[in-house]
Amino acid sequence: MTIKIIGIDLAKNVFELCGLDDSGDIQLRRRVRRETLLRAVAEVPACVIGIEACTGAFYWQRQFEALGHEVRIIAPQHVKPFGRRQKNDRNDAEAIAIAIVQPRMRFVPKKSVAQQDVQTLHRARRRMVNHRTALVSQMRGILLDRGIAFGQSITRARAMIPRIIEDRSNDLTDLCRETLSSLLELMAEIDERVREFDRRIDQVYRESEACRRVGKIRGVGPKTATAVVAAIGDGRDFDNGRHMAAWLGLVPRQHSSGDRTMLMGISKRGDQHLRTLLVHGARAVVRTASGKTDRFSQWVNELRERRGTNRAIVAVANKNARIIWALLAKNEEYRPAT
Repeated sequence: MTIKIIGIDLAKNVFELCGLDDSGDIQLRRRVRRETLLRAVAEVPACVIGIEACTGAFYWQRQFEALGHEVRIIAPQHVKPFGRRQKNDRNDAEAIAIAIVQPRMRFVPKKSVAQQDVQTLHRARRRMVNHRTALVSQMRGILLDRGIAFGQSITRARAMIPRIIEDRSNDLTDLCRETLSSLLELMAEIDERVREFDRRIDQVYRESEACRRVGKIRGVGPKTATAVVAAIGDGRDFDNGRHMAAWLGLVPRQHSSGDRTMLMGISKRGDQHLRTLLVHGARAVVRTASGKTDRFSQWVNELRERRGTNRAIVAVANKNARIIWALLAKNEEYRPAT
């Protein structure tokens, strides 16, 4: 029995293995529990192992590579077309094994423990920011229910809510004031947590030479630089900058047929957090480009006048993504256009 490909359907406790030989015939079907998975994989001579991108995928990638195997991580949407019959773990493992040997198949960039640590920082910070936004919305709703309204903004909420609580001329009861005060104290605690995560992200940025190079791009700060480097590493999993921009969902969707080419809005594929950071940075670039005379600002201003602000923002985000790929994949310094 010669096994060249193994597809493994990852799970929490029970894992399904499907092994194929050179001709694509199934030579191995095995169902193992978590505590015996590594022993089962170690019994197979070095081969190519395919797994789906999911929670724990990068951990198992490192474990399998330590046993001498080559590991390829594939996005679940690329596996689905190769599933036959009904969906179950057995058929899923077979679909993974078939999918990874397809020509021109794209795989998920691998991540080290350090990259996952930085992503953990960003995810924790994003969770705190989401909690803070929800908290402000709840306080605004409570006050609106009592006939008190103010504009949507965390900065405005920080300024207005304490004044409203202290203002004895409004119709708020003592119980409502106490409740709002408690929620305001909770928001202050979340603010401090967010600042702590910001300090840690800034430290990662200062200690990483790659992040500092990426951070020199207009519209790319420490948060964007650390998030991108943590996600793509050296960028060499992409053939060129456009492939990376497409992976981030910053290129138009197509709905073309025959001689008719129809380009629509951006595809919004890939990592939403990375795309959001790049777009917000691009928005700042477009907003501050007015009055500047350098080549890049002139291009931004002309594009905004010709195509509108929103398209200009996405175009700048797309360009920044391509520049980031060039800096990382080619190990170059950023040279701004003059």
